This record gives sequence, C-alpha cells and structure tokens, in this order.
Amino acid sequence: MIAQLNHSNSDIALQIYAVFQASYEIEAALIGTDNFPPLSRTPQDIASSNTLFYGFYEGDSLAGVIEITYQDNLLEIDSLTVAPEHFRKGIAGKLMEYVLNTFDFSKAIVETAVVNAPAIRLYQKHGFNEFKRFTPSHGIEKLVLVIEKEQ
Repeated sequence: MIAQLNHSNSDIALQIYAVFQASYEIEAALIGTDNFPPLSRTPQDIASSNTLFYGFYEGDSLAGVIEITYQDNLLEIDSLTVAPEHFRKGIAGKLMEYVLNTFDFSKAIVETAVVNAPAIRLYQKHGFNEFKRFTPSHGIEKLVLVIEKEQ
C-alpha cells in the first residue's frame, strides 16, 4: 500500500529516517564513499522539509519512501529509498510508477551517482533519459536524468 506520509509527525519522521539510513549506508558503500551527504540528514531535517513523502507499506512496516517536490508542472524526485530487507521486491518501481501517474508534470527530474547502476536502470526503465553529468563539491559524480512531456 502506498500512502502520503505526514513527515512533520516525529514518529513518521523517525520511520523515514530509519529507511533512509539503512538504504543510504548501502548506497554509500556501492559508491565507495564515507562522505555521503544524505546520511547526514536528521529526523528533524525530515520533519521540517517542504517536500512531499510517500511510503510503501508492507503490513505495518514502512518498506520504501519516495520524496518529491512538485511545483509548476515540474516533478523532482529528491530521494527514493527501500529498506534493505525489502530489496528486490519491486517497491522502488511501484513508488516511481505511483508518482509518475499521480502528478501531472511536463518535466520530471532525478539525480543519482554515476556509479549507481541499479538506480540508473530503474529510472531509465520508467522513461528517464540522461540529461547531464556534473561533480558537486562533495566530489561524487552525479547523473541527471529527465522525462520531458509534450504539452
């Protein structure tokens, strides 16, 4: 089941934080870095965020989270994480399909590390195409992928 999460609720923010931490620790290892900015996010950062969060529940367990910004027909996927015990169940794809089908957008954008092949495959499977590569100050080379719809 997918539901919008009330991330300003401290209990929900802690659940999101737990999924983020577990998933991002694995992503940091995949990328080969100890300095992975998403790991420095706190539950308070999540609770005070202006973004929207949607969660995939398996029973009572929050198994995956997608965080988005939606404004002026621009859909930005800010994060997409799945708890490691729920990897390989199609949860990331279901969350991706949900936001792509729920929001009326002219452009969708997502960023990931260039070396994060599983994420890149997922985004490309859902219609995203490479737009550009860049290296921010933290030194992890990033890939920007987009979907642009004709209006």
